[in-house]
Amino acid sequence: MNLKAKLFHNKLIHMHHDHILFFNRFKVKVTAKRRSSFIGLSFISLWIVGYLIFALYPIVYSFYLSLFKVRLDGGAIDLTFEGFNNFAAAFLYDPYFVEILVEYVLEMLLNVPITIVFALIIAMLINQPIKGKGIFRTIFFLPVIITTGPVIRELMNQGATTLPSIDEYSIIDLVITNLNSAIADPLQALFDTILLVLWFTGIQILIFLAGLQKIDKEIYEASMIDGAGPWESFWKITLPQIMPLITVIVIYTTVSMSVFSLNEVIIYIQNVMLGESTVGTLTTGYGYSAALAWIYFIVMVLIILLFVGLLSIRRKSRV
Repeated sequence: MNLKAKLFHNKLIHMHHDHILFFNRFKVKVTAKRRSSFIGLSFISLWIVGYLIFALYPIVYSFYLSLFKVRLDGGAIDLTFEGFNNFAAAFLYDPYFVEILVEYVLEMLLNVPITIVFALIIAMLINQPIKGKGIFRTIFFLPVIITTGPVIRELMNQGATTLPSIDEYSIIDLVITNLNSAIADPLQALFDTILLVLWFTGIQILIFLAGLQKIDKEIYEASMIDGAGPWESFWKITLPQIMPLITVIVIYTTVSMSVFSLNEVIIYIQNVMLGESTVGTLTTGYGYSAALAWIYFIVMVLIILLFVGLLSIRRKSRV
């Protein structure tokens, strides 16, 4: 018996051209759709196995740890069940986490739209019939390569992530000083790291470029014949065509900014994990940091749902 017969005709499985028989009892009909799905799944099977082993298990285990107070006793792990006390402590006993989390939410509500608008503008400019498109794409994509933790930290220390002349305009200080601190602080952080925000646009520009280049130019020519200008063409043709891409880019941008190594929330969670927080008995250690990480994850998902929901409402209103 050859290898193929051993693999597809045994006590476990019998494969035929129109059906598959499992354990000589369960019969599954093979259709063209199921065959295509199986081929697709086979291509990503290695990724699925890797995700289940290296990603899904740590995620589930981190939630398990968030329900305990964790102590490392030599090579052993001592667990004391706390239920949801770690989650409650984040809001009741930790004076810093909620403040940092609110600042993060406000920064996302500002930075994500600014990043997407900037990426769309640059993509539309590069999409024009100009020479050297590849050079411009490379220039805007380079920050994606160099924005690793040590490199970007050194650039931030040298002031390379902010505009040197922005402090010269007193109008910015005037606006910030007359706003509530909940709004003024994220605005101040945005002005201080405006270049860093724009550095997150490399991937988004490439995605927008791919979408813009797939729009049929004959549609624009027909609209010009009907008297539509560039402004009308953008709102009536370009934006509806790339709206699905905007949803993808919103998710990608929110996640990439949220998992950035120099994000203040992530830095605080790491410090708590290493025991650098001394507020109360529940606000240190691996269990409490796992609870903070899950709260942070839930807030990030809520922000994504907010953006996607607003885009869906706008898309339905245009139909």
